Amino acid sequence: MRKLENSELNRKSIEGFKESEKTPIILILDDIRSLHNIGSVFRTADAFLIEKIYLCGITATPPNKEIHKTALGATETVAWEHHQNVLEVIENLKKENVMTLAIEQVESAVFLQDFKVENKKKYALVFGNEVYGVSQEAVALCDGSIEIPQLGTKHSLNISVSAGIVVWDLFVKIKQLENKVD
Repeated sequence: MRKLENSELNRKSIEGFKESEKTPIILILDDIRSLHNIGSVFRTADAFLIEKIYLCGITATPPNKEIHKTALGATETVAWEHHQNVLEVIENLKKENVMTLAIEQVESAVFLQDFKVENKKKYALVFGNEVYGVSQEAVALCDGSIEIPQLGTKHSLNISVSAGIVVWDLFVKIKQLENKVD
């Protein structure tokens, strides 16, 4: 077994990324304090060809040296917008028939492994503040909620870790459904 060289990885150019068909997932980051978390989510979004990121509230925006440290250029490929009010973003996406889902521990949340994707459906995933999570107002406005099961003593994950887990899971489910339909 040999580790691959960067030149062997067939990486997309920035233009190639922008022209590629995107995974029908939108990420909404609300009041994220850590610039490193923001950058990490951008990098995950780039890895899975995520359609867009909405940065809301106090969430910092590129260009930013600290975001760049973890994003490693993904702020140049992934489309993003900043909006002060997360509730307006959720309302607007719902008007566009995008299913909005809070990634949070709430009553009647669906465990991630049990969440079923629908063919030709676009999803917006709302991730909240590192301390307070997704606000109750945003949870109430969303179409549903997904919870990542956790079995240890700490029942919270870093937001960038949560984003990676949920995006990967939905990405796999979407690709499997697309392959069944084809």
